[in-house]
Amino acid sequence: MAIIGAGNGGVSMGAYMALRGAQVNLYDKFESAVESIKERGGIDLKGISLEGYAKFEVVSTSIGEVIKDCSLIMVVTPAFAHLSLAKECAEFIEDGQVIVLHPGRTGGALEFYNAVKQINPEVNFVIAEAQTLIYACRRTGPTEARIMGIKNKVSVAAIPGKDTEKAVKYLNEYYPQFVPAKSIIETSLMNIGAIFHPLPTLLNIARIEASEDFEYYHEGISKSVSMIMTEMDKERQLVAKAFGVETVSAVEWMKMVYDTDCENLYDCIQANKAYTGISAPKSADTRYLSEDVPMSLTPISELGRLSGVSTPYIDMVIEMVSIIHKIDYRKNGRTLERLGIEGLTPAEVIAFVDHP
Repeated sequence: MAIIGAGNGGVSMGAYMALRGAQVNLYDKFESAVESIKERGGIDLKGISLEGYAKFEVVSTSIGEVIKDCSLIMVVTPAFAHLSLAKECAEFIEDGQVIVLHPGRTGGALEFYNAVKQINPEVNFVIAEAQTLIYACRRTGPTEARIMGIKNKVSVAAIPGKDTEKAVKYLNEYYPQFVPAKSIIETSLMNIGAIFHPLPTLLNIARIEASEDFEYYHEGISKSVSMIMTEMDKERQLVAKAFGVETVSAVEWMKMVYDTDCENLYDCIQANKAYTGISAPKSADTRYLSEDVPMSLTPISELGRLSGVSTPYIDMVIEMVSIIHKIDYRKNGRTLERLGIEGLTPAEVIAFVDHP
């Protein structure tokens, strides 16, 4: 199998799968990200999961070399890299390969599928997306990673929809936590990172720009911050309802994946031990804004526009972060056109992802 991305999630997942007996290839765009791993041949995995030295078979900056003959390809990168990766690997994708965006954020599988098909329209592949990253983890050194928490349940769906079971079967060889969702619309609109990342970062921006050292979840999300997050979460749920897909609130999600015993979002976050020790960003250029706004909030807002659902709180965050970054994330994020569904109705979108 291939792991695309040598960041926190990529090296942690690759090491875990290698320790479980998989032959793992590792790719990253930047030589600096893989140089030490290539020299040593692998990494040390630590934390609450398997521990030990994990060997990688191929470590390379050549994506064609890394994905060749791999039945399963895990893309574990920031969502803003999905489009460029789809274009980069399109000519190398082989019939029957299963590609999983881990996670896809919102609309990741749609964007990836649309980009690949524009370049390689004849290839017969499966593109799936996970609803969230299964780990709370960090790459703690050039050849070391640590897993601090593992979610109990992560939903997965594919394009075409009939191949969701195929993708989940591959994943279940290593992770029983992955379960099938009804469609990629369901996984996209269960993107809890869209709620947990941009707003708390925005409301703590002065502390972040002052390089203050504080825990992102336990100290950065106060009762007041969590109240606005809850309103954003209600908008996400209304968009999901408009598309007729199942979803749960952020509170219900916390109970499901972390076994938290709580009644509101603030209490759930404070009770979650997996969030202990996760530091806040030190710059306004953090992925919590540059990734989660254009790749999570913008497509939720766009799907709301398509289905006639108003999303004022989500739109507020998009506009404010666009000002901070001097980038129009309304135009430069995952728009309906970029997802390949401009002009469709919700019913037509649902039909398309099942039978593209």
